[in-house]
Amino acid sequence: MILVLRALGVGDLAAGVPALRALRSAFPARTLALAAPAWLTPLIELVGGVDRIVPADGLGAPLPALPPVEVAVNLHGRGPRSHRLLQAVEPAKLWAFASPEAGHLDGPAWIEEDHEVHRWCRLPRHYGAAADPSDLMLAVPAVDVPHDVTIVHPGAKSPSRRWPPERFAAVARALAAAGHRVLVTGTDAEREIVRRVATRAGLGPDSVVRTGLDELAGLVAHARLLVSGDTGIAHLASAYRTPSVVLFGPMPPRRWGPPPRPYHRAIWHGTRAERGDQPGPDVHPALLAVTVEEVLEAARDVERHAVKA
Repeated sequence: MILVLRALGVGDLAAGVPALRALRSAFPARTLALAAPAWLTPLIELVGGVDRIVPADGLGAPLPALPPVEVAVNLHGRGPRSHRLLQAVEPAKLWAFASPEAGHLDGPAWIEEDHEVHRWCRLPRHYGAAADPSDLMLAVPAVDVPHDVTIVHPGAKSPSRRWPPERFAAVARALAAAGHRVLVTGTDAEREIVRRVATRAGLGPDSVVRTGLDELAGLVAHARLLVSGDTGIAHLASAYRTPSVVLFGPMPPRRWGPPPRPYHRAIWHGTRAERGDQPGPDVHPALLAVTVEEVLEAARDVERHAVKA
């Protein structure tokens, strides 16, 4: 068995797809097991090549009993906690970034400024497995969802990564006036923000949608455009080559942004340190510097470059 640890969220899984595919190619006859949150199962199935899902949500609990592990691969973090979680299953080999604290010295050095996709491609390459950072595509789920909609996704896990809802509403209102069919999406925890955006945008009740992961992936796969913050749904747009405008705050797009394609646009106005602002829990000042007209112009531009059928 080849055991891979990536016990994180939607964007993390999507960013790890090229590395997972590299491992699948390197070990074609082995069982490939992915330790990840069980709720990600619909999305993991769209990656393909994963034979078994080992439920793991973060690093707080040991992994369950497993068959002998030939190679354990840490696609979760730099260690030492994630290394130790895998070392506890006693793999014959550990592929991971070098971590003296975990007693693992033969891996590549961690580079903080790596783009997330390239970081995890660099790890299997160090051990001889070819990885292609452009291999981001996911299968399109067989779900009944509307096509050619424009998705406005105002939420993000961290408040510092949330553009103000009234600005998302202004964008949604302008896009609807320009002929877009706008849907507003979000997690269950973001329902209040989603409703506020839809209401302020003057959209009807059908504009607020609740989806499972497979329906969300289907919506993005068939969408006309996505406008969102730096969060998981933006990585689905990259996977499906859906035109997107992604707004960045505390994390620069050079580390988490979409691939350099003309139909993806990352908008970012510098780090907090560069702007001379103090850190805090509220909206990042780089996000506050993004204007509604800037987002609308970017939306018009990425649509001009759209390559989707």
